Amino acid sequence: MSAWPGKVVIGLTGNIATGKSVVRRMLEHLGAYGIDADALGHRAIAKGAPAHQAVIDAFGSWILTEDGQIDRSRLAKVVFADGEALSRLEGIVHPLVRQAVDLLVRRAPQKVIVIEAIKLLESPLRVACDSIWVTYASQEIQIERLRRKRGMSEAAAQQRLAVQSPHEEKMRAADVVIRNEGTFDETWSQVTTAWNRLFPESEAGATTEAVRAAGRLSVERARPGQVGQIAEFVSHQVTGGRAYWSEAEVMAALSEKAFLLLYDGDRLVGMAGWQVENLVARLDSVIIQDGVSFEKGLRALLNEVERESRDLQCEVALLFLTPEMALLKGLWDELGYKETSVKDLGVRAWQEAALESMPAGSVMRVKQLRADRVLKPV
Repeated sequence: MSAWPGKVVIGLTGNIATGKSVVRRMLEHLGAYGIDADALGHRAIAKGAPAHQAVIDAFGSWILTEDGQIDRSRLAKVVFADGEALSRLEGIVHPLVRQAVDLLVRRAPQKVIVIEAIKLLESPLRVACDSIWVTYASQEIQIERLRRKRGMSEAAAQQRLAVQSPHEEKMRAADVVIRNEGTFDETWSQVTTAWNRLFPESEAGATTEAVRAAGRLSVERARPGQVGQIAEFVSHQVTGGRAYWSEAEVMAALSEKAFLLLYDGDRLVGMAGWQVENLVARLDSVIIQDGVSFEKGLRALLNEVERESRDLQCEVALLFLTPEMALLKGLWDELGYKETSVKDLGVRAWQEAALESMPAGSVMRVKQLRADRVLKPV
């Protein structure tokens, strides 16, 4: 039994660049509440957060940027080259992460929780889990992903791999091993098979359709079983049929974000690309078919974005608007979204989310969804 009555907790771990976050998002599509413990660790050392001063005291002020934030790349050069330094950092951060995880799990309405953590097996969180899942990829694939996605040199990638425990140790501790070396479809198949074994009463991957009334707009969250419908809709609405968004491309997109689908009766008439990471909701694309009221469709999609984002305990919602959509200033003001800059967001986790997700040339608007924050400043 897990540490949280009424919850089933999946502990998800694996070495760097083996696809932990991809698998976590797939589990979220199946209905789990996902927690990125490593992102919570980053929050814990932000300026004003509980671990900030303790980390400076331990490693020196040279790790600070001009604005007083801890430069994680400088800190990484120390801790990933010195096992004792890494243990010292973990001793500061891990207890705070455990407190934050406990708060999130207790507040979550979802029955199934997935906690992603690279050091899960070495931390007290391990004993709080009902099932341990481990992602695996070969060292060659890990290095290629680190170089391509994070811009690391091969030497830097090798250093990161060298300080992690061997794959085999993690796999021996696993109840489920997900081999994430092929296509997203292959990974999805492994995830749904394991999910069905753990929850045989569920229908993993099935499309859950809302009751749709003719002439009325409704919104539902897309499931991987709807990739064909999504691919066809985007291909016709964005390119007019001149190009085709393949089902494989839709699956790849679903490994990074969710889609909310807008229906008029049984007819798909719109969609929004929506992502939740580190308690920050981000909406970066909206498509609404001609002939449908743009304002009504947008309101319906945003209402569902906010409802689901609050359900996922998000602190803030960020909208990234095209210049044309940004012209609807009265509508955005009415809906409570304020135009802002990355700097003016103030909270480092929110700023990082904007920098990671904001498309070039877009205009950002923000709406705070919760007054209280996890690992709030002290």
